Amino acid sequence: MTKIGIILGSTRPNRKGPQVAQWVMDTASQRGDAEFELIDLRDHPLPHLDEPMPPMFGPSVHAHTRAWAERIAPCDGFVVVTPEYNGGVPGVLKNAIDHLCREWTDKAVGFVSYGVSGGARAVTQLRVVCGTLGMADVSPPVEVSLLTDFENHTTFTPRDHHVAALNKTLDQLIAWSAALAPLRAGAETAFVSS
Repeated sequence: MTKIGIILGSTRPNRKGPQVAQWVMDTASQRGDAEFELIDLRDHPLPHLDEPMPPMFGPSVHAHTRAWAERIAPCDGFVVVTPEYNGGVPGVLKNAIDHLCREWTDKAVGFVSYGVSGGARAVTQLRVVCGTLGMADVSPPVEVSLLTDFENHTTFTPRDHHVAALNKTLDQLIAWSAALAPLRAGAETAFVSS
């Protein structure tokens, strides 16, 4: 069965991300067409990229990067739950992405963003990064406003249009993850034989 990782892309104290990511997980878990798991970057503390060689050139020399790779590699696709910080993607999320290469390639990715303007600029940046890694990003993203979608600015209260957008994103994500499976299988064979 298709395996989708839901990546919580913030480690900031008092972050809003766990509520949003749990909503994604709860909604996704009601489906029967894929398995879902929550991947919290707090559980994978990575120093600022410290590998002596770029990840495209082979296995990591550091245990923390190898552990991160082992967590990401089995997934067929991802939902990235990201805040927008100062008009961009959180550094901790970009760093986590940059630690790996082939573990991302030929996989689908969808986005759930949150911020004052819904996190759209963070998603724009992530699409460029993910595309460079050979990932297929799906639309539409789910954009959550910190100003209107959190009751008393603290409790996430998704509205019907968020649920509809998330289900459409998940439909696309699962379909693309399945469509890309032959490319991933071919890449694994090529990697093992080289």
